[in-house]
Amino acid sequence: MHSVMVDLNEASTMELVNAAAMIAAELAAREAPESPAACLELTETLVAASDMQESALAGFIGRVDAAGEQARWGYPSVQAWLRSRLGMRDSRAKERLTLARQRHRLPEVRAQLASGDLSYGYATTITDAVARLDGTDCAEAETTLLGFVDQGFSAGKVAAFGRRIRDLIAERDDAEAAPDEDSKRGYDKSWLTTTRSLDGGRYVKGWLNPEDAAIWDGTLAPLAKPAGPDDRRDLAERTAAALSSVLSGGHKASKVTVICDLETLTGGNTPARLTDGTPIPAAQARRIALSAGVSLLLLGRGNTPLYLGYRERFASAAQRQVLETLYPSCAVRGCEVPGTLCEVDHVHGWALGRSPTDIDRLALTCGWHNRFKHTSPDQIQIAKDRDGRYVYRLLPPVDARGSATGAGPPGNIGRPPDAPALDWAA
Repeated sequence: MHSVMVDLNEASTMELVNAAAMIAAELAAREAPESPAACLELTETLVAASDMQESALAGFIGRVDAAGEQARWGYPSVQAWLRSRLGMRDSRAKERLTLARQRHRLPEVRAQLASGDLSYGYATTITDAVARLDGTDCAEAETTLLGFVDQGFSAGKVAAFGRRIRDLIAERDDAEAAPDEDSKRGYDKSWLTTTRSLDGGRYVKGWLNPEDAAIWDGTLAPLAKPAGPDDRRDLAERTAAALSSVLSGGHKASKVTVICDLETLTGGNTPARLTDGTPIPAAQARRIALSAGVSLLLLGRGNTPLYLGYRERFASAAQRQVLETLYPSCAVRGCEVPGTLCEVDHVHGWALGRSPTDIDRLALTCGWHNRFKHTSPDQIQIAKDRDGRYVYRLLPPVDARGSATGAGPPGNIGRPPDAPALDWAA
């Protein structure tokens, strides 16, 4: 049993969050009351309180997003931070990020959510509906959709109304727009234009005729498939990653790979396996070792790959094949970029002379984490798992270590000037 005394007018934001966390922990430890009627009432009250907390959470996430603070902690995006650090499903992470980014455009939604007059479900439904509207259309859509809420329509119905509003605006804009230069090019020839943005990125727009579209589909479609049940990127993100992989040469096609211990190949009884873990009897593995279309990956003791090149600046095709077999995704714990789209990383730094291009000194990391590792080496902890693979773990920035949250000295964030500390009792 814990108790806490909080002066709401004097407490800092950190102290309020800590108090809310203690209350939540105490509630979670208690059994539900015997009365179903009481449980119904308590549920409605607690959900309303949770919705108001979502308003505060949106403010926190919005500040992280605007400052790009997550990059300092080793996460390429706010969604990646919410997924990996906080364990959110991708759909929930997107939902909260959209609310954080759109709330400043929706003053009435923001005020009603903070006061408890609008549920989190309705708020996120409206923010999603207006995310791609301009300022004038956004304001009108907010008024219209809140009107539907007041009429008692469900969140699902309000979402349908939001989609219809977007469709009507798109139809209006198409009717008003004059034919642009792109439509005048015709459809016989492929074309592509790119424009560099101020931050070094590029906007890409173009058209592929049927022949080139077939090449696009045949090359990128296999690489743009989800890497597994945990690959939460949408199709657009996977396609961009696949294109980047093709352009960087990291898409080399690989044959069927059979992983086999050297002892098995020379007469042992340990089963071989496919890359997905499917076991293959030792005798069968020896029979198919020289089959067409099958690549044999030899592993020595400790699962260390053998005979695959040494002391070259760039990994060989054979080494990359081995690494893609050993690393289904980026070596950074929690990063879900598929290994086939990753870059080969010298674990201890080739340029520093401590990591020759030997297979047991290499790992696969996505391009973002490869750069992060070399610019912030003190935030990467390197270890090996029991199968001999390197595992990179992200550490907080140096200036944020030493507190429970990693956010600096606890109890001071958001405190009004000269406000006293809380009185805590255990």
